Amino acid sequence: MTDEAVSASARGATFLILLQMGSRAITFGLNQFLLRFLSPELLGVSVQLELFVISTLYFARESLRIVAQRRSDGGVQAAINLSYLAILAGGPIGFTLAQAYLRTDTPNVAYLHVSLKICHFAAMIELLSEPSFVAVQQKMLYKTRATAEGAAVLMKTFATAGLVFWSNHRSINIGVLPFAAGEFAYGASLAVVYIWSMSSVAREKGFSLFPREMSERSGIHYYLGLFSKPLLSLSFSLYLQTGIKYILTEGDKYLISALATLKDTGMYALSANYGGLIARMLFRPIEDSSRNLFANLCSDAVETRQIGGITKKSEPKQNNANIYQAATILKDILRIYSLISLIAFAVGPSVAPLLLRLVAGAQWSDTGAGDVLGTYCYYIPLLAVNGVSEAFVSATASTKDLRTQSIWMGGFFIAFAGSAYVFLSVLDMGAKGLVLANCVNMASRIIFNLQFVQRYFAERQVEFHFTDLVPNLYAIAGTAVVPSLLSQARHIFQQYGLLGDLVGVGSIGAVFAAFVLATERTYLMECYKRFRT
Repeated sequence: MTDEAVSASARGATFLILLQMGSRAITFGLNQFLLRFLSPELLGVSVQLELFVISTLYFARESLRIVAQRRSDGGVQAAINLSYLAILAGGPIGFTLAQAYLRTDTPNVAYLHVSLKICHFAAMIELLSEPSFVAVQQKMLYKTRATAEGAAVLMKTFATAGLVFWSNHRSINIGVLPFAAGEFAYGASLAVVYIWSMSSVAREKGFSLFPREMSERSGIHYYLGLFSKPLLSLSFSLYLQTGIKYILTEGDKYLISALATLKDTGMYALSANYGGLIARMLFRPIEDSSRNLFANLCSDAVETRQIGGITKKSEPKQNNANIYQAATILKDILRIYSLISLIAFAVGPSVAPLLLRLVAGAQWSDTGAGDVLGTYCYYIPLLAVNGVSEAFVSATASTKDLRTQSIWMGGFFIAFAGSAYVFLSVLDMGAKGLVLANCVNMASRIIFNLQFVQRYFAERQVEFHFTDLVPNLYAIAGTAVVPSLLSQARHIFQQYGLLGDLVGVGSIGAVFAAFVLATERTYLMECYKRFRT
């Protein structure tokens, strides 16, 4: 079963990465044309609408999703039953958030109120796919998930871009309606593909996508005969923790809306979209599949037996070979991420502004968005490391550990909010300051996660040393030298225009990346052999 879980996770990550790359490539091309019809202010308002949808979905389903992935009490049907609580919660949560937003100083943009109602409806439609989603995760059907999410992203992009192009062609001001239409297209496509794909699987595997009464013969008790008491209890414990995590994850959008202008908000949104492209295509699929894998490898095996007609459970047992395998996989991912980080830190701030000018034009690069995107290159590697380390924590932490994490996250938020205030209000750094505040936030969370990881493996007599995650000294030394070389190259090649700059910076970046890979070739070959095995 363990080998099947590892294999399924590897295949799943591959499916998700390849389909994300394909769908993002198409949407990336369409968005380049789209940007030429939008102002930073309008893009800033679209961020607020997207934040509303994300907030509604997150508070309705996130804790339930985590519980459904890391525990198997009652099997797939118990997880499906639990997912209907997310559907029921979406309506009141969305209504409350919409009313709170309308009571603020909303921007004067055409069709904003109508767009907000459409976004609320879109979130409700997307929540209808939740029973199918948890079944996909339980059964590790990553190809189905990749297909659904890829189709939804494409439909969202075509709907948004189509309305923008049409309104410009007709010279009609429809404000932010295209973005609301995009959210609806995404939610509807996701629900249709998930439900259509999983209906036949449910019939074949003998479970139902509708709520079904559960038997208590296994010793697990259910509220109303539907909802597993252990799962429901854990989801309540997680709710506060996921709420704090949400504030830390999405709090940047709230802060920039409160402390910065719409122009700064638009520039930050552009940088986050471009900078997050790699995170969405590569790091997020690895994070999602890793969470499922770690939950399988590190789960406690509980034996249930009948003694005198009474159901008794033995103490949880863990397979040391599985724990060792989990440690090896986590170390490999983090070590490879650290190599990617070196390249991003050294090359990213120089090449990002040039690429932005190439793909989005001078209209955006001249506003300072290029410098913001360059700063974002420091944030992306931290985002990746935090994602996979936090996936391990959520897959293995006990209820007590999660409460401890919630307390620490409160401290992280104070550090994040304080640094954001200093960077935005005191130093007046605008969108760049918000990126730096996010770096402080992510670094704090990574420290907590890695301390948990080390303690977890130490308690199980499995070695996990931070030094195993650090690249060799030659690669680190090269990172300190490359930025000055790139600066000199830009002085030499800028006389040849944008193309000359890109050739000069790109050549040095490629040589440095090859140097890093060469110095780590022994380790990378070991990783490759383990992956093939």
